[in-house]
Amino acid sequence: MTDTNYPRLLAPLDLGFTELKNRVLMGSMHTGLEDGNKHERLAAYFAERARGGVGLIVTGGYAPNRVGGVKPFAGKLTTQKEVSRHRLITRAVHAEDGKIAMQILHAGRYAYHPLSVAPSRIRSPITPFTPRALSTSGVEKQIAAFVRCARLARDAGYDGVEIMGSEGYFINEFLVTHTNQRTDEWGGDFSQRMRLPVEIVERTREAVGTDFIIIYRLSMIDLIPDGNRWAETVMLAKAIESAGATIINTGIGWHEARVPTIATSVPRGAFAWVTKKMKQEVTIPLITSNRINLPATAEQILSEGCADMVSLARPMLADPDFVKKAQESRADEINVCIACNQACLDHTFANKMSTCLVNPRACNETELNYIATKSPLRFAVVGSGPAGMSAALVLSERGHEVDLFEAAAELGGQLNMAKVIPGKEEFHEMLRYFRRQIELKSVAIHLNKRVAANDLISATYDGVVIATGVVPRDPDIEGQEHPKVLSYIDVLRERVPVGKRVAIIGAGGIGFDVAEFLLQDGESPTLHLDQWLAEWGVVDPSEERGGIAANRMQPRVPAREITLLQRKIGKLGAGLGKTTGWIHRAILQMNDVRMIGGVNYERIGDEGLLVSYGEKRKDPHWIDVDNIILCAGQLPLRDLQEPLASAGIPVYVVGGADVATELDAKRAIDQGSRLAARL
Repeated sequence: MTDTNYPRLLAPLDLGFTELKNRVLMGSMHTGLEDGNKHERLAAYFAERARGGVGLIVTGGYAPNRVGGVKPFAGKLTTQKEVSRHRLITRAVHAEDGKIAMQILHAGRYAYHPLSVAPSRIRSPITPFTPRALSTSGVEKQIAAFVRCARLARDAGYDGVEIMGSEGYFINEFLVTHTNQRTDEWGGDFSQRMRLPVEIVERTREAVGTDFIIIYRLSMIDLIPDGNRWAETVMLAKAIESAGATIINTGIGWHEARVPTIATSVPRGAFAWVTKKMKQEVTIPLITSNRINLPATAEQILSEGCADMVSLARPMLADPDFVKKAQESRADEINVCIACNQACLDHTFANKMSTCLVNPRACNETELNYIATKSPLRFAVVGSGPAGMSAALVLSERGHEVDLFEAAAELGGQLNMAKVIPGKEEFHEMLRYFRRQIELKSVAIHLNKRVAANDLISATYDGVVIATGVVPRDPDIEGQEHPKVLSYIDVLRERVPVGKRVAIIGAGGIGFDVAEFLLQDGESPTLHLDQWLAEWGVVDPSEERGGIAANRMQPRVPAREITLLQRKIGKLGAGLGKTTGWIHRAILQMNDVRMIGGVNYERIGDEGLLVSYGEKRKDPHWIDVDNIILCAGQLPLRDLQEPLASAGIPVYVVGGADVATELDAKRAIDQGSRLAARL
């Protein structure tokens, strides 16, 4: 029975020659499964999402030729031999009553290899390779490659293709003047610069026929200084419609843009207004995208007339049953994407296989399964942080009896501190999901219970999972017992008052979190779209080229004067996420946070913090502050391990209790889940 809470989201979409069962598109993501001979794994991954009820799946990008690959040996579709491998994917999806389109992606100057080509010989700021400028005939060859790839995709059984014309890749590079400086028929004024995408769509439609989905991914707001004018974007959209596209999908920002677009600090549905602006200009269906992770958000966007479909990419990593749960009035059971990027995009850009922080089964469907046990056992799990909760859930799901012990008054461990950081509000959803699943799986919860080794020994458990987390590292600074000194726990959990001038010792993830929390006393622009757009200088693209106006950025007035310090020489926050670290550094810079490396902490006293620099301890001076906050790392807390092991009880240590690394929820959830899957 269909849930009436989401009538627009769950309504079918008639495309004339075919119908989509609902308005949910699984957006394209690179996972690493596209590369090499991993088609069986990819088939299982997509089949699980099709089984979950998504209206249309779009694959990760496949190159139409070798020069267009995002990296050496990237996935491509160029030969009939490759067609047969792709049929494994399409057959698996169709067997689950799903539809799937293949994204054709030509990387252009973003390609991470020396064979890259582009409209002009201009290197991108995110790759070390300068592309070769295409000749006039070379451009024609690239168009032919797109068309051939689409024809092969149809042969492989795909229901359509998505032509990637956004995010600063090859097609996008022809559209703007700073990457297209040609003087032939593929350059010059906009009517000529846009010839490439129009020709690709027109010739593709001619090649694949009228009963094949063609999605065009259009950059509706470039977020770069010399991006397209809105009038140009509209002109292109209308031409793409006339050329034969079935649907236009919304692309937001180039990869080199200095505005966050999909990180957790971006408000939900932050760019749906851009798609709504285009709805007035074209008649074919429009898809909107970016930071849509709940059925209620998607329903609101559709009900406000912003789009005809919503694109959910990473949310389909987090929960393949997203649509099914929405249909069955089980939205509270959805494992929500928290937009952390840690296991998906960060892995992609580090050339590692993608997965999902909240769902380690993503892209591991053929190897990580929670099979019911034939011999149920009785386990105690001590600690309810991400490692403990994930272990308890999987153990219970497999049929074991589980007692979950937590010393605090609520589940979640240090996630309860993460959720108060501005821009990390999605951790509330993560905790909600875990708590709901624990309730459904009938895990026995024991709160306010600091369990002792003797308690566990006398209860005769078959095994004990120690997930007790971490304790702050002692930085061993003279005077650290001074009343000015607080720990990050004092600030984030205990909410101890903090003065106006602050020095933070330690510039890892926790140090940055504390700085962002104190800048605005926990107030978050993520909850206020207008404020967030103003802070990053995002404007209506009809007002400024590319929708970005650096001279109109309006950062908030910081609540405190903050100095962030680290002992190491070099960039502060070097260990932050590959795709999100720059955002945190930018926020601190916008708010005038002083960031200093190579510091020796000499002494703490009434005067504040005495520091010096380098091995020779140069320039000793006092930093006059009201408070010094210690964020100098953590140590594992596993004092139960030895007495339990001595008593002969099988002991398993997971999460921070195993390795203390900046409250690493990704590793903790993966480790807890994998342990429970094999016990």
